[in-house]
Amino acid sequence: MSLTESGVSQPKTARGQKTREALLRAAEKVFGEKGYYVASISEITQEAEVAMGTFYLYFKDKEDIFRALVQHMLELVRAHLRKHVGPAQTQIEAERLGLKAFLSFVSRHKNLYRIVLDSYSVDETIYSSYFQVFADVYSRRLGKAEEQGEISPGDAEVRAWCLIGISNFLGMRYALWKRPASMDKVVDTAFDMISHGLAAR
Repeated sequence: MSLTESGVSQPKTARGQKTREALLRAAEKVFGEKGYYVASISEITQEAEVAMGTFYLYFKDKEDIFRALVQHMLELVRAHLRKHVGPAQTQIEAERLGLKAFLSFVSRHKNLYRIVLDSYSVDETIYSSYFQVFADVYSRRLGKAEEQGEISPGDAEVRAWCLIGISNFLGMRYALWKRPASMDKVVDTAFDMISHGLAAR
């Protein structure tokens, strides 16, 4: 099953969309605070203040709404990054702006980020599909930057996953677990390594 695959159709009315969004917000809170395996549909419906039967009008089961939340996170992150990375004139500049924007996003959406991390234990395909979307976009951009002479030659796919790994673990350490005194210092340190590597200079 893919990240977005679902057996329930999208609501066709504004009221239905509002109810679905209320369920997603409730699930974000419940999953984010308790984790997938402890959370229950009844807790989600109670938090959303809707009847149990209403849940099944919008989602097949607990995993279905969980998948929808990961997809929601994906869409939010991509929109956030497009907004903040858009002004970049080069790929190197985009790296710094993108990292800063990502850490800022995670700091404000901790429950959603916990849900993405939790997805690995729920179904590895949810987790891998989420990051594959970013890797595909990243690879294309790195390839284009190389063609334009902005960055040194290299395997764009491997580089993409390396950069995703840096963002992911910095998000866990500095945005999710314990926020540093200065996030700019974290960004500057990571950006320096991305730009120049570890070699003495």
